[in-house]
Amino acid sequence: MGKILIKNIKGLVQAGENFPVMKRGKEMAELPIISNAFLALEDGVIIEYGSMDEWGGIADWRGIEIIDAEGKYVLPAFCDAHTHIVFARSREEEFVDRIHGLTYEEIALKGGGILNSARRLQEMSEDELYEKTKKRIDLLKSYGTGAIEIKSGYGLTVDAELKMLRVIQRLKENSDIVIKATFLGAHAFPSAYKENHRGYLDLIVNEMLPIIGKEKLADYIDAFCERNYFSVEEMAEVLEAGAKYNLVPKVHVNQFSALGGIKKAVEMGALSVDHLEEITDEDIAALHGSNCMPTILPSCSHFLSIPFGDARRMLNAGLPIALASDFNPGSTPSGNLQFVMSLACVKMKMTPEEAINALTINAAYAMGLSDTHGTISIGKKTPVLLTKEIPSLAYIAYAFGDNHVERLI
Repeated sequence: MGKILIKNIKGLVQAGENFPVMKRGKEMAELPIISNAFLALEDGVIIEYGSMDEWGGIADWRGIEIIDAEGKYVLPAFCDAHTHIVFARSREEEFVDRIHGLTYEEIALKGGGILNSARRLQEMSEDELYEKTKKRIDLLKSYGTGAIEIKSGYGLTVDAELKMLRVIQRLKENSDIVIKATFLGAHAFPSAYKENHRGYLDLIVNEMLPIIGKEKLADYIDAFCERNYFSVEEMAEVLEAGAKYNLVPKVHVNQFSALGGIKKAVEMGALSVDHLEEITDEDIAALHGSNCMPTILPSCSHFLSIPFGDARRMLNAGLPIALASDFNPGSTPSGNLQFVMSLACVKMKMTPEEAINALTINAAYAMGLSDTHGTISIGKKTPVLLTKEIPSLAYIAYAFGDNHVERLI
């Protein structure tokens, strides 16, 4: 990669030292920006930054790439802490079903939804899944995403779940951005186990997890805690089994209903609780003061026409918030975090500063990447994104139909 100098930066965003690992409540409105700045990287590591007035020049010009960023902003790359990007096929027929009045849950109950994706994925080869996903990751990088969490959960058999996780492992090994793997065998109950929850839980605990642990195929473990999916007790059993293989919980919860899953997930050491379209005072109390990152997925709310997470209520209660895409073929067929930022501002009344904090420092925390990503600090290896010429940072959320990223470095 060599040396790169970016000079004349209109605004160097989220630059500084000694950041907290996450920003909470009112802190999320604070976003440090250095005007008329420079940034120097060597082999992907941040080695120097500051105002152009402080720049001392370059001692050694050999092998250095100079980028003139006049009129442009530089930010730490977005971290996408929640995706289902390994899938076989799109599901636009369900999109049409919803236009005709069916709900996401009604589509699932008639064999669509997650089970639809599982059938298709079971039939596809590992190599084809890998190539399809690699193209999607390249697309997300063009939108400014510099780290991605990817879940399994469209397999729902031992062989297909392992196939997904092995695809993610190959992507990790061959990608120039950080990828984290999450085992989500507890995404839905397969048709064969619809009336036999115990049998499928035994399959996860006794057959899937031992192989995943032995081959080190996952960083995290997840469960979809929701009515018609996994109960709080079933979620807890899955998370407890994953802990034996050092898998940290990241949980789907409160998408359609509040069942008490947040409190249980926090008690079990969840790194993040994700969705949160529904939230109660008890949920907020459970999150308050914890080390668990509430992660909201506004493009899912947009696509399914369900409520948006109540970000202002959570921020006013002093909670941190991360934002993520939930990129998947059924409820969020987009991984564009610039659009997520816009939805957060328009639909959840987050300010652009709060949304950027939610997509950088807080999203990095939700991926276990606080040491390397999320801020522009000396020694960090975060990719950085260079915007096109834009009048202000708020313009990214304001002009939501455009791609404002010129380059991911």
